[in-house]
Amino acid sequence: MKFFDRPALANVLAGGIKELQLDLNQQQHEQLLDYLALLFKWNSVYNLTSVRDPMQMVTHHVLDSLAAVPAFAGAANVLDVGAGGGLPGIVLAIARPHMNVSLIDTVHKKTAFLTQVKAELGLANVTVYTARVEQLQVARPFDVITSRAFADLSDFVNWSGHLLAEGGEFIALKGTAPADEQARIPDPWKVTKLAPLQVPGLQAERHLVFIRRTI
Repeated sequence: MKFFDRPALANVLAGGIKELQLDLNQQQHEQLLDYLALLFKWNSVYNLTSVRDPMQMVTHHVLDSLAAVPAFAGAANVLDVGAGGGLPGIVLAIARPHMNVSLIDTVHKKTAFLTQVKAELGLANVTVYTARVEQLQVARPFDVITSRAFADLSDFVNWSGHLLAEGGEFIALKGTAPADEQARIPDPWKVTKLAPLQVPGLQAERHLVFIRRTI
């Protein structure tokens, strides 16, 4: 599909949300489609993702991110590191409107896109930062810090560990979770759980990696 066929995309999205057993209302469905439309439009100029087909964007990006939503059930203040085109941060913010979601990226054109998405979709629970995460300082630490295909797990925790609240956790969205990556995670951090994800319409390996401070 080289053009944005909203009714067809809406059907696939709705089917995937039903399969994931997520309780999203019609407004949230429309916001996810509006986000997809903006991603498709801006991608032709800004190269936000290598995925060009909007139908693939539904499965590879939106449903992939939605599959992780239940893992954030207890989270109130979340940071998405290396947010890029807004995955999973924007999807989390739509699916969980009472959760505060901050997104950070070093690339200005990406954060300009995220700021536009926030404005057009009316996402009052979203904050966008253009900065290196290791230099970010915030008044209120995050109870969950997440990333999707961002970096090696050791770099992820080294660069953003100072932003995690006491008792908080990292949740990394990964394809596979290589043992060598897990082994390189420095003390006092430790992988506490590895959870496989089933993404509707996507025949590929997906995992959530949960990391906590051990001491």
